[in-house]
Amino acid sequence: MLEIIKVVILGIIEGITEFLPISSTGHLYLADAFVKLNEPTAFINMFMVVIQLGAIFAVVVIYFNKLNPWAPRKSNLERHQTWVLWFKVIIAVLPAIIVGLPLNDWMDAHLTSWQVIAGTLIVYGILFIVIEAYNKTKRPRYTDLNQLPITMAVLIGLCQVLAMVPGTSRSGATILGAILLGTSRYVATEFSFFLAIPTMLGASSLKVLKYLIHGNHFTGMQLAVLTTGTVVSFLVAYLAIKFLLSYIRNNDFKVFGWYRIALGTLVIAYFGLLN
Repeated sequence: MLEIIKVVILGIIEGITEFLPISSTGHLYLADAFVKLNEPTAFINMFMVVIQLGAIFAVVVIYFNKLNPWAPRKSNLERHQTWVLWFKVIIAVLPAIIVGLPLNDWMDAHLTSWQVIAGTLIVYGILFIVIEAYNKTKRPRYTDLNQLPITMAVLIGLCQVLAMVPGTSRSGATILGAILLGTSRYVATEFSFFLAIPTMLGASSLKVLKYLIHGNHFTGMQLAVLTTGTVVSFLVAYLAIKFLLSYIRNNDFKVFGWYRIALGTLVIAYFGLLN
């Protein structure tokens, strides 16, 4: 029962942080220092990625009609636009695949320390504040996803590569990159949501496959842990997405920048004192 309570806590953290630009992976690894699952390290490393699928399913549910090219009420033009959107998303995810596959094991072994997480939290927090100040008087060139050129989608995909470092935030890197490239906050956020679907499906499938190939198997408790974490992250992420979409209509991302700086500073203070 205690393990399930721990998983619920981790699921809530994942659901809140997956799409807010504050780093879900960073928060999960930091939370694991306090809410330790009684499972082998190999399972925990896999769990930290697979649990994000719940949050991804929340995007699919919220945007099902927009992402579904076969929706019966769509015109031929709208169906074409949906296919083009998916093409942009798939093209944008390729840089993460090309870089992530060969470096995955190395990053897991060397970049999950509290020092790296704290540093990236602070650096990207500062970038959010600086970039929002820089763009304060600028008008975005792209205010509709259908306006987004394919070349721009590729550049946003390149920004996503940076998020492979824990603490960066996949949504944070892609949103920052998209805003710098001239999109509105809303377009940047939505494209980041859609880019997460193939990215996290691929990352989760890879983690599970590697887990099984290395001779591991799932116990009944581990399946319960994965299921519970995924369901909780889905429910919480659904609410978090709705909140973020409403928030950015009238607000910028500076508050998330300040939050990242504060959290990164607390991490340094806490773990620095322990060491």
